[in-house]
Amino acid sequence: MPDGTPRFAPPEAEIAVSPAVDAGDRERLLHGTHHAPHSVLGAHRVPGGVAFRAFRPYARAVTVVSGGMTVDLHDDGDGFFSGLLPLREVPAYRLRVMYEGTELETEDAYRFLPTLGELDLHLIGEGRHEELWTVLGAHPMTHQGVDGTRFSVWAPNARGVRVAGSFNFWDGAGFPMRSLGSSGVWELFVPGIGEGELYKFEITRPDGSKTVRADPMARRTEVPPATSSIVTSSRYEWGDAQWLERRAEVPAHRAPLSVYEVHLPSWRPGLTYRQLADQLPAYVKDLGFTHVELMPVAEHPFGGSWGYQVTGFYAPTARMGTPDDFKYLVDALHRAGIGVIMDWVPAHFPRDEWALAEFDGRPLYEHSDPLRAAHPDWGTLEFDFGRREVRNFLVANALYWCEEFHIDGLRVDAVASMLYLDYSREPGEWTPNEHGGRENLDAVAFLQEMNATVYRRVPGVVTIAEESTAWDGVTRATHHRGPSGFGGLGFGLKWNMGWMHDSLEYMSHEPVHRKYHHGEMTFSMVYAYSENYVLPISHDEVVHGKRSLVSKMPGDWWRQRADLRAYLGFMWAHPGKQLLFMGQEFAQGAEWSEAHGPDWWLLDPHYGAEADHRGVRDLVRDLNTVYRATPALWQYDTEPAGFRWVTGDAADDNVLAFLRYDADGSPLLAVCHFAPVVRRDYRVGVPDDVPAWHEVLNTDVARYGGSDVTNPDPVKPEPQGWHGLPASIRLTLPPLATVWLRPA
Repeated sequence: MPDGTPRFAPPEAEIAVSPAVDAGDRERLLHGTHHAPHSVLGAHRVPGGVAFRAFRPYARAVTVVSGGMTVDLHDDGDGFFSGLLPLREVPAYRLRVMYEGTELETEDAYRFLPTLGELDLHLIGEGRHEELWTVLGAHPMTHQGVDGTRFSVWAPNARGVRVAGSFNFWDGAGFPMRSLGSSGVWELFVPGIGEGELYKFEITRPDGSKTVRADPMARRTEVPPATSSIVTSSRYEWGDAQWLERRAEVPAHRAPLSVYEVHLPSWRPGLTYRQLADQLPAYVKDLGFTHVELMPVAEHPFGGSWGYQVTGFYAPTARMGTPDDFKYLVDALHRAGIGVIMDWVPAHFPRDEWALAEFDGRPLYEHSDPLRAAHPDWGTLEFDFGRREVRNFLVANALYWCEEFHIDGLRVDAVASMLYLDYSREPGEWTPNEHGGRENLDAVAFLQEMNATVYRRVPGVVTIAEESTAWDGVTRATHHRGPSGFGGLGFGLKWNMGWMHDSLEYMSHEPVHRKYHHGEMTFSMVYAYSENYVLPISHDEVVHGKRSLVSKMPGDWWRQRADLRAYLGFMWAHPGKQLLFMGQEFAQGAEWSEAHGPDWWLLDPHYGAEADHRGVRDLVRDLNTVYRATPALWQYDTEPAGFRWVTGDAADDNVLAFLRYDADGSPLLAVCHFAPVVRRDYRVGVPDDVPAWHEVLNTDVARYGGSDVTNPDPVKPEPQGWHGLPASIRLTLPPLATVWLRPA
C-alpha cells in the first residue's frame, strides 16, 4: 500500500454500526441547536472502524481523501454524508466536496481540537481575562499544523451558534460551533480562510428563533452602514518606543497637559487615518498642545452620534481606514511628541438588532431589569456592571486600546450616568441599592477595577472622568476610603464641569453687569483641590444652540474677540489642565457641525477678516509655549501650595489677580481684566522677594488683534503693601485682557 494510506482492520474485529448521523443529532444540526457538533461530525472510532460524517448543504458529493485512498461518502439527504471505513485509527484526511459546477478540497473543520485552553475558559468564567481580545472574536492562526481562522463568541443563553460569512455564501448551516463546557463560549476553527473574510454569528435564541449578529469582539468592521465583522490581524510595526519609555516619567497631574479635542471624521472631512497623519500632528505640534483628545474612535453606525453610541467596542471605525491605519496615525502623533487621549464609552450601547442588545435572545450585556437597562436620555441600553463577564468585556476593552493602539489616556464618557441609579429617573422609576441608597454599587466596583487594572498594566496612561456631580473621590486612589465610605474611583483626572459652566456664564454677561457675577469666576477655587481637574471647553459647549466660544461673548466683533482672548488667558493660568475643542483656537463664529467640520476658510489669506482669526490662533500658540516653559502653571495644579489669590474680590473693577508657584517657589502673576477700559497705574500686591517683573504674555497685543496696551518695561515693586502682600507693582491693564508676568 502507498505510504500514508490507512491500514484496514481485520473484518472480524467488530460488528459494524451505521455511520449515519442519528435522527436527534440530525434534527439539531439542521435547526442550528446542536451544542457539540464535533462529537457527531468529522471522523470517529466506532464499532467496525472509523465513521466519517459531513454536513455540507448543497453539496452533490463528498469524498474522503487520505494518503492514496479516496472513498466516496453516502448521501444521506439534507446535506448529510457518511461512510464507515474499517480502520484501526482515525487517519489524517481531507474532504473533497463537489458542488454543481465546482469541486473543493479542504480540511474538515470538525477534526480539530478546541483552540481555547482550560485556563482561558477559567479566566473568562471568573471575569478576569485581561487579554480577552486574544481569545474571543476571529483570529487567523495555525492550528494543528493547518492555517485557518478561530471563531469564538460568548453567548451563554444560545441554543446553538453558527458562523456565516463571505466564505460560505452567508449560510451558516454547515458551520455549527461547539459550546465549551459551562463557560458560555462557542468555538469553531475554520481551516483555509484568513484575513479579509466577512462574517457574523447566527444565533438560535432560547425560543428557537434566529438572530444574526456582528461579533462583539470584532477588531475590524465594514464601513457603515454595512455591519459585518471582518477577519483581521495586525502587521503594524511601531516606531514610538522612545515616546512610550518617556511618558511614565512624570504623572499627568504634575506635568503640562494642554489638550486639543478632535472629531477625526470632520477635522478635515474626507481624509483617511494615514492622510490625517500627514496633517494633524504637524498642526497640533505647531500650536504647542501636548495632547490630542479624539472623540470616540470605536465603530458606531450613526455618524451623527459623533461616536458616542458604539456597536464595535474593539474596532476603530472603518470610515477612515483599517486598524493598522489608525495605529499609523497614533504612531505619527507620538513621533511628533504628542500624546493621544481617546474618548471611551462604557456607559451604554445602542439597541441595533445586529449588535449587542439581547445578543443571544435574552439580556446579556444589558441589565436584566428593564428599568435598569434602559438609558432614559439617549434611548440606549446600560451595561450590566454587576455581571462579571460584562465587566471583563469592558475592562479588557480599556486595556485593548492602551496596549494594542498605544493610547496614552482614556477619557471616560458619562460617568455620572453610571454612578447613580436615579440618573434622569423619576421616583418609582428606579430601585435603591442594597443599602437603600442611589449609588450604583456595581458601576462603582467596575470603575475601580478598570482604573486599577489600567494603571497596573500600562505605565504612563491616564484615565479621565467626565463626571458632572460632586461624587466624592473620583480621582482618589481606589484603596483610600472617603467620608462616604467608598474607596476612590481611581481616575487620574476629572473634567471640571462646574468651572466651565460658571466661567462661561460670567463671560456671557455685559461687562457692566459682571461685577454682580464676580463669584462665578472665583468659586472654582473653593473646591479646586478636591480633585485633579481638567478645564474643558469641549464639543458639548459649541453645539445644539450653545454657540461657538467667541459667539458666547457679548458686544461687537472686536469685544467678542478681546473677551475670548482674555478668557483663554484666564483659563491657561487657572489651576487645572486645559482642553479646547477644534475650531475654537481660531475663533470660529459658527457652531461645530460634524457634517463639514471647522471653518478653515476663515484662515484663508484672501478672506478679509483672516487676521482676526489668525490672531487668536497665534495667541493659543503663545499660551501653550509659555505654559509649557513655566512649571508654575502646571507642576502644582493639584496642590494648594501652587496658588495664592492676590485679589479675588475686585468685582467693581472686573479684575482677578493671582499667583501660581512651581515646586521651587518661582511665581507667575496672572492679572485678568474683564472690563472694556484701560486702567493705568493699577496697583497689585506682590511678594517682596522679586526684584522686578516683566510681561511674558498679554492678550491685548496688536498681533493677536488687540489694542496693543502693554507693559513693555520691567516693573519694579514698591515697598507699599497691598492686597495682603508686603509689596506692590503698578500696571497698565489693557481692556478685556489677561496679562502674565514673571520675575525679570
